[in-house]
Amino acid sequence: MTAVMLIDQVILKLRPPVKDYIWGGTRLREEFGKESGGERLAESWELSCNEDGLSVIDGGEYDGVYLSEYIAKHPEAMGENCRKYSDFPILIKLIDAKEDLSVQVHPDDDYALKNDGKHGKNEMWYVLDCEADSHIIYGFRESITKEEFRRAVRDNTLMEKLNYVPVKKGDVFMINAGTVHSIGKGCLMAEIQQNSNVTYRVYDYERRDGDGNLRELHIDKALDVMRLTPSEITARHNGKILIESDFFSVYKEDFDGVGNIMRNDKSFTHILITDGFGIIESGDDSGEMRLNAEKGGSFFVPAGASWRIKGKCSIIYTVV
Repeated sequence: MTAVMLIDQVILKLRPPVKDYIWGGTRLREEFGKESGGERLAESWELSCNEDGLSVIDGGEYDGVYLSEYIAKHPEAMGENCRKYSDFPILIKLIDAKEDLSVQVHPDDDYALKNDGKHGKNEMWYVLDCEADSHIIYGFRESITKEEFRRAVRDNTLMEKLNYVPVKKGDVFMINAGTVHSIGKGCLMAEIQQNSNVTYRVYDYERRDGDGNLRELHIDKALDVMRLTPSEITARHNGKILIESDFFSVYKEDFDGVGNIMRNDKSFTHILITDGFGIIESGDDSGEMRLNAEKGGSFFVPAGASWRIKGKCSIIYTVV
């Protein structure tokens, strides 16, 4: 396949790796069509070239090929904006929190590269659905010292120090590196983040892993990177623009008929179908390639490729 054909015609449907973390539920299977062998399905990694879980191309000429392998052969598919990154820059997940997630914090690039040999993590949450009383944890209620934090961990009073934020469907939150945070039970989220799995856990409700051991906490590293003052909420629902940041930009579109032809010459585009059904077409008005786009569908569009959607559906799409 020539480079011209690549740009003009290829849209790649992706099949995600899935995670069965102990707090997960069943909605990703029941409502989004995700497959797993276990009872729990906590996360599906919809766009991932991370070593902890790799997206696989589903159908077409590259069926069964890891997206990371495809990109290694076709680096131009990432686009000019990605040239500054040594690795694939982002990771996109669906998250079903049947129970509360652990309270945690992520480092920035400088700290993570020095101490873990991996990139840090800034991330965004988009609330796809939630229960009436759902919440997230977003930073501290009041400023706290390192000594007070350690004492709260020892005394099991840390949860009293944290800032609880009610959420509703459609809310958007930017979780910057250094912000203590957690997703509360009953939340169904799309998460767009830097391509990193570095997490420092500070509280986990004394839950145990499959071997009966308490899950590890990372207090010292967390204190190295944690912002100990209240964190300003940096985003809420803002129409079609969900987030525009230094790491990624995320947009929402609702279709009822035929959408406009879209194209990004400087970055790949990731499309996630959050509701409804449509047809994704690539190429010009002739529609050189067509793929069914059902709820939960995940698609990689190379930089420079044109695409549009026909049908009645909602999407979020992400570029670098």
